[in-house]
Amino acid sequence: MPPAQFAEAAAAVFGDRLALAGRYAELLATEGVIRGLIGPRETPRLWERHLINCGVMSQIIPSGASVVDVGSGAGLPGIVLAVARPDLVITLVEPLARRTAFLDEVVDLLDLDNVTVIRGRAEEVVGRVEADIVTARAVAALDKLAGWCLPLAAVGGRLLALKGASAAEEVAEHEAALSALGGGEVTVRFCGEGLIDPPATVVDVVKERQVVAARGSGNRDARGSRGGESRGDGRRKARRR
Repeated sequence: MPPAQFAEAAAAVFGDRLALAGRYAELLATEGVIRGLIGPRETPRLWERHLINCGVMSQIIPSGASVVDVGSGAGLPGIVLAVARPDLVITLVEPLARRTAFLDEVVDLLDLDNVTVIRGRAEEVVGRVEADIVTARAVAALDKLAGWCLPLAAVGGRLLALKGASAAEEVAEHEAALSALGGGEVTVRFCGEGLIDPPATVVDVVKERQVVAARGSGNRDARGSRGGESRGDGRRKARRR
């Protein structure tokens, strides 16, 4: 369970699913560390830096929304959102086999029937996956991130990118690129104010229009994978509510 100083914030985020969030934290601290998905130095701050920081994003996601989490890694923020919000229908997109194996196990162990795991790069699932909300955390610069994520959002949908303190500067720097990729209104939001300090900084990009990418312009996967583990054809674990 969360440390005492974060108990109130954790309860506010996860409600009656707090124990389930605790089980996920244990998996991150054990198998996640063993498999190299979480650094051992992160274990003392899993709740503050990872679970609560990701969970407060749920404040700005509509009820019943479909969500695609790009470059899920150990499941941040996708698994956290699935625990906090069982009303969401979530697809985790991750290219590396060792990560998707972990995600599949977490989905089974926590009985998250609102989660689907897809092994593949973001650009490989365009046309197969479309969602109201596309999320990403600690993945890439905003222009590259939008290039991977906006094609997976429905027109009128949104990209929610967890960013750091320089989010506003990054938005200003990449404003033209976001527009060229079909982005419209961009807002920097602060989630969890009054619960965590500092609050989570989220860049919220509305997808205004569909843009057809030029052939041969695909990007590398959202976690920067360039080899090592074979891509295969992708492996899907379908679980729906």
